[in-house]
Amino acid sequence: MEQVRTRDFIYTTDGMYFASTNYIHPEDRYISFLRYIPDENGDREKDGMRYRKVGSEEAYTYLRENYPDYLYFCDITNVEMMGVPIDKVERIIKPEQRLLGLKETFESGGEVKNPEIIAKLMDVCDFFHYIAGIPYENMGISGSILPGLQKKEVSDLDYVIYGLDNHRKAIQAFKEHRNSEVYIKEKDKHITLNGITDDYWDFVYNKRMSDSSLTPEEFKWYENRKANRGTIDGTLFDILATKNYDEIEGSWGDTRYEPQGIAKIECDIISALGAFDNPSLYTAENVKTLEGVEKDIVEVVSFTHTYAGEVIDGEHVIAKGKVEKVIQDGKDDYYRIVVGTTREAIDEYLKLKVPPA
Repeated sequence: MEQVRTRDFIYTTDGMYFASTNYIHPEDRYISFLRYIPDENGDREKDGMRYRKVGSEEAYTYLRENYPDYLYFCDITNVEMMGVPIDKVERIIKPEQRLLGLKETFESGGEVKNPEIIAKLMDVCDFFHYIAGIPYENMGISGSILPGLQKKEVSDLDYVIYGLDNHRKAIQAFKEHRNSEVYIKEKDKHITLNGITDDYWDFVYNKRMSDSSLTPEEFKWYENRKANRGTIDGTLFDILATKNYDEIEGSWGDTRYEPQGIAKIECDIISALGAFDNPSLYTAENVKTLEGVEKDIVEVVSFTHTYAGEVIDGEHVIAKGKVEKVIQDGKDDYYRIVVGTTREAIDEYLKLKVPPA
């Protein structure tokens, strides 16, 4: 069974594209989420076939009505999940291999889809290679470009950095040089990576927020502080984190999760070291339950990119989500609160108790 990481894509024998959402998988399937389905009227094309993107609710409905064997009740998480059965895997598509392939083709003058976008992608790669010192092998491209389903007008680039330390270097380099031109001597070119400008805030907010958990002003403040999203020549990009293979620990089944109900809490964040991982991880103390289930919660995790890197060490926050009991073999049980049980994270959030000015 091939090792599949978060953000890898899986093309199935039924013609669907799934995105992996886990580092660790059971023996019979890959934990993943349906992203693109065949549709003769779809707005994306590849190899003579048309596809369209689906959201969380539609994805479950589509599979339930057409391919129920991709759904199963997971006895580890105690919820219904999506997962591609091993015998349904046609091809695994890896962001790092896709990026290196694009780089080789583009730099050799070969034909690529959306060459102007790929040129911008290569500039982002060069920036993080020469300015942040990250090897090209530790970079990747996810999102629609990974399976080659990008539309003519690509709205954003899902840029992946492998290794949590590498990701921190990338964020720091972007913070230091954001909105400034840098000269790459080895490539003899100038590159400017900008923060998000006013022209893009509505688009980013509407893409990421499906409710009013954060106001547009709050969202903008958090995003500016995180510095994991920017623009290059008018195209948005995300700086996403994925663990290197040697950072992945554990095996499927050694940790189980039991849902306890919904809660809203306030607490102090004592460590945000894993804030940009998937899931984002925040260690909490001085927890007070404001609504719902009362448990001794010790960490907040988020499965949605919206709340990755949202808060930092020492901040007093509020969080709302699903409380889970975490049961680990040979270790004491504990409780956590999960923000982002769906991609849209409706009425689930993590933010400062006192809104930013």
